[in-house]
Amino acid sequence: MGSADTETKQRIEMEKNGKRVVILGGGIAGSLVAKNLQFHAHVTLVDPKEYFEITWACLRSMVEPPFAERTVINHGDYLTNGDIVISHAVDVTETEVLTADGHRIGYDYLVIATGHADRVPKSRSDRLKQFREDNQKIKAAHSILIVGGGPTGVELAAEIAVDFPDKIVTLVHRGSRLLEFIGTKAADKTLNWLKSKNVRVKFQQSVDLSAFTDGQKMYQTSNGETIEADCHFLCIGKPLASAWLKETVLKNDLDAQGRIKVDEKLRVKGRSNIFAIGDITDIPEIKQGFLAQQQADVVVKNLKVMIEGGRECRLDTYKPHSTVAIVSLGRKDAVAQFPFLTIIGRIPGLIKSGDLFVGKTRKQMGLNPDIVHA
Repeated sequence: MGSADTETKQRIEMEKNGKRVVILGGGIAGSLVAKNLQFHAHVTLVDPKEYFEITWACLRSMVEPPFAERTVINHGDYLTNGDIVISHAVDVTETEVLTADGHRIGYDYLVIATGHADRVPKSRSDRLKQFREDNQKIKAAHSILIVGGGPTGVELAAEIAVDFPDKIVTLVHRGSRLLEFIGTKAADKTLNWLKSKNVRVKFQQSVDLSAFTDGQKMYQTSNGETIEADCHFLCIGKPLASAWLKETVLKNDLDAQGRIKVDEKLRVKGRSNIFAIGDITDIPEIKQGFLAQQQADVVVKNLKVMIEGGRECRLDTYKPHSTVAIVSLGRKDAVAQFPFLTIIGRIPGLIKSGDLFVGKTRKQMGLNPDIVHA
C-alpha cells in the first residue's frame, strides 16, 4: 500500500472516531504531537508564531544565518491535516480553549506544551531576518558582551569565539560557576575551554541593562567594574509560559514554581484527558529538547490508545532521566555529562556540534533533512 493510500485510510479512521485534540504550543514537544496525531484525530495546534523552531540550533544561526533555513519551519510544512491557530491561549475550561483573537476551540483531549515565554517574531521570514541582523551586529563589533553563563550564554560565547576568533568576548554571570544545571566537573572543563579561546569570564556579577541606550559602549557590573563592548546579548533564563493558567480551571494544578504537576502517564494530575509536556512540567529532570521529544512520543502513544478506547493498562509510562547533558562548544567541540563520566572535546562534539541534530529532527517531523522549502 502506498503512502497516499495509507493516509487516506488514516483519514477515514480519524473521521470515524472524530476525537478533537487541541495542542497548546508549537515548540519541540507540541509540534511533534501535532504531526504524529494529525491522521488519528481532529488536531488543532495553537501557537503565537507561524513556525516551529529547532531552538537548540538558534545560536549557530546567529553566526551563520543560512543555517536557520533548515531550523525554522512553518507549521503548515509538517501539519498538513490539521488546523493551525496563530494566537495565544488565554483561558482553558473543562471543554474548550479560548484564544486571544477570540477563537473558542472545543476539545476531547488537551496537550499543554507552552514551554517558556520567549519574545520571537510571529513570521518565519521575520525570524530569519532577526538572525541576519544579529549576525551583522556580531560581524560589526570588535568587542561583545554576553550576560548569562547558562547553556545559552556559554554556547553563544563558544560559537562567536570559534567563528570570529578576533572578537573580544566577555561573559558575565551572576553565579559562582558556569552551567549550574550540571556538575562542577563539566563547568570547570567548560571554563578552561572558553579561556583557551580567549573568552573573558566574570563570575558573581550582573549587568543592569534597564537603562541601556543604543550606541552605548560602556557597561557597569554590580561590582562597579566597567566593561567596554560594541554590543551585548542577554542570555538569561526565561520565565515559564504558565502564568495565564492561574486564572483557569487548571489553577490548582501548578506547583509553587508555576510548573504543571503531571503523573507518570504525563497527564495533569487528577485529570484523565489533559496532558502536559516539555519545560512546563514538574518532571524532576534537566529540561532538554531531546527529553521533550521523548515525552511527546509517550503522549502520542497514550492518546492513540485512548482515542481507540483502549484500557488504562495499555498506557505508556514516562520515566525521568538521570543527569545527561551535552553543551556545544562551537562547531567541533562539546562538553558532555553522563551519569558516571564527564568529557570535553571532539568526541562529544561528534555527537552534537556538527549538525546540532537538525537533520535528525527534520526527519522526525516528516521533512527532508537537507532540502529547504521556504
